[in-house]
Amino acid sequence: MPDYLIIGSGIAGLSLALKAAARGSVLIVTKDRLPESNSAYAQGGIASVWSAEDSFAAHMQDTLTAGAGLCHTDVVEAVVREGPDRIHELIALGTNFSRRPGSEEAEYDLGLEGGHSHRRILHASDATGQEIIRALIAAVRQHPNIAILEKHLGIDLLTGAGLAGSECWGAYVLDLETNQVKTLTARVTVLCTGGAGKVYLYTSNPDVATGDGLAMAYRAGVPLANLEFLQFHPTCLFHPRAKSFLISEALRGEGAILRQPDGIPFMAQYHPRAELAPRDIVARAIDSEMKTHGFTHVLLDISHRDADFLRQRFPAISRRCLEFGIDLTTEPIPVVPAAHYLCGGVVTDGNGATSLARLYAAGEVAMTGLHGANRLASNSLLEAVVFAHRVFVHADAFLATDSRTPPAFPDWDPGHAVNSDEMVVVTHTWEEIRRLMWNYVGIVRSDRRLARARRRIALIQDEIREYYWNFLVTGDLLELRNLATVAELIIRCASLRHESRGLHYTLDYPESQDQHWRHDTVVRLGQ
Repeated sequence: MPDYLIIGSGIAGLSLALKAAARGSVLIVTKDRLPESNSAYAQGGIASVWSAEDSFAAHMQDTLTAGAGLCHTDVVEAVVREGPDRIHELIALGTNFSRRPGSEEAEYDLGLEGGHSHRRILHASDATGQEIIRALIAAVRQHPNIAILEKHLGIDLLTGAGLAGSECWGAYVLDLETNQVKTLTARVTVLCTGGAGKVYLYTSNPDVATGDGLAMAYRAGVPLANLEFLQFHPTCLFHPRAKSFLISEALRGEGAILRQPDGIPFMAQYHPRAELAPRDIVARAIDSEMKTHGFTHVLLDISHRDADFLRQRFPAISRRCLEFGIDLTTEPIPVVPAAHYLCGGVVTDGNGATSLARLYAAGEVAMTGLHGANRLASNSLLEAVVFAHRVFVHADAFLATDSRTPPAFPDWDPGHAVNSDEMVVVTHTWEEIRRLMWNYVGIVRSDRRLARARRRIALIQDEIREYYWNFLVTGDLLELRNLATVAELIIRCASLRHESRGLHYTLDYPESQDQHWRHDTVVRLGQ
């Protein structure tokens, strides 16, 4: 039995594993092959105070401003102040952040992104997440105290009565290659499963982002919060053959202009900072332009910048666009908004601990209070490494005083379930959920749209429950069940908030109402 069971293998999970392995045994469960995770697709960078011109106060204020009154100030201060130390650790592991060309001391090239008042984005060209994951995986694979189970998907958490109430002792996990269910116990379990972008029709997320950790925690009785605050990235590549390819916000930080298809710029009429406005404002502006004029997309134009600079600063984006016949050095890029980042999640305290003893959460799956109603660009990777450290410190202290072993858990019982010969039902329902969420619970919402979504998702969940108990579990079925659960919870949270704030915009309540709604939206099983 390992000391730590870490479910997920993004930046939060991997960085936590390295710290925990110095004190005990670690088992990482990931449903795909390393390095597949949301983290690996992060392009822009990781935000932290790094230059003499910047300050903790400025970074905190930018975060609070973006969060629209719902950030937990103590968490914001902790993450901002601890950020530089965590980045120094990434550098020590071998992460190669980009340096300024021609600088005498090879200074880091700090980027500027929307919502930031200073240049503070450390990046590795335009593939920062990929570079950090590379360095972490290299270290994880070499560590003798870390075991990795790839192609394994969590089903449900193992819970039992303890000294202080219910406790988490691990999880039932499906081996996706053998279709066998394993009972994995551990002294501490940490959800690092990422977000749920695949609940929407258009998303920048990879296929693994199906909200598994969110749904597992909810079924175990752990509160979730602020799921109405789903960040839609303003600029995802619009092309029939391009799947989920993000065009980084860093392009707008370097001067890219958003234009209508006829070339007319439009952001200045929506916000005084134009293209550098916070993401929610930019996404709504694009959505408005598309719906008002019937556009299928808008254009992101950075062709006025030097071609050599663009190829050097954005090599991955440049190469990917060229694959689709788009040369960003000479022509604009067609873009649309897409579901990108979930600001809510499993409720944790400032140490990453949940309400269920022995269960922690870190990264996008968690609601720590950092992001509030809207995430400031590039704060997500920062939160992941800071809370990975905080989870380790807290869990390590707990394990040092607790030597109990888990109760006996039964093996997975499939009952009378049989193999399904109707997988078309899973595929059809998956597409139905994603389309109804896009149409009714997207960038702009209304009471009527949410009511329609709520009625339909209830019927879908009834169908899924019947299917789930009649047939043997598969990876596709488990992901479908999780997607439906997360969709229901997003709809519930959105329906409960009778105002517009941050990433949640509703036509029926277009203004923010601090007097009544300046609080988190919390949902629990059975409520």
